[in-house]
Amino acid sequence: MAVSSKPGAPDADATHLPRTTRPVIAGTQGIISSGHYLTSMAGMRMMLSGGNAFDAVAAAVFAAAVIEPIASYSLGSESVFMLYHRASGEVLSLSGQGVAPSKATVDFYRSRGLDAIPTGPGELAPLSFTVPGAVHAAMALLERYGTKTAGEVLAPSVQYA
Repeated sequence: MAVSSKPGAPDADATHLPRTTRPVIAGTQGIISSGHYLTSMAGMRMMLSGGNAFDAVAAAVFAAAVIEPIASYSLGSESVFMLYHRASGEVLSLSGQGVAPSKATVDFYRSRGLDAIPTGPGELAPLSFTVPGAVHAAMALLERYGTKTAGEVLAPSVQYA
């Protein structure tokens, strides 16, 4: 997923966007791309109603839960965001990779005769699953840098559902 917001008129080159196979929604207030146009539109709705790119990312993450539930950036996933906060000049990384379940200890794996945490595919792969962190990451992003309320950001998802 890609999101950018820039208040004011678009650059002269704004009509010459890179070729992509993903649906892109662009306007004078920003641009957003995801795997489905409704996911992208949820983010664009935030920017069109005075929100910022951080609001748009959060809205798109939640919309993906309804529109693209198996997308890599949907609620049941892990997510990593690279962000630029123009006001502070900071480049940020936000990890929504979740945590291991509390019983996933060294002793747990050893009690099953394992010397390492199994990965997939395979019968034991679920033993390595983490608790999805996309919800926490989107909410942390919204709380720290967003301008919209959680209700406003969730509105497109509720409407889609």
